[in-house]
Amino acid sequence: MKITTPLIAAAALGLMLSACDSKQENARENSLEKKADAMEETADKTRDGADAKADSTENAADAIRDSGEKSADKIEESADKTRQQQ
Repeated sequence: MKITTPLIAAAALGLMLSACDSKQENARENSLEKKADAMEETADKTRDGADAKADSTENAADAIRDSGEKSADKIEESADKTRQQQ
């Protein structure tokens, strides 16, 4: 048992040291994290732009429908007046 404790301690120390990243590895991970963050920000901007464009298109479509509805109402009013002239 006296030999087991130092072996376990040595193995634990070895695992702890191998788990530590080097400065280069940390820099690489930070660089990749920043790149991923920038990509996510681009994705968010793309999504927001598409939503804005869709909203604009929907608003334009609503305006066209309203305009068409008003024109149709005027034509129907003219048709009613024409019928009343009989």
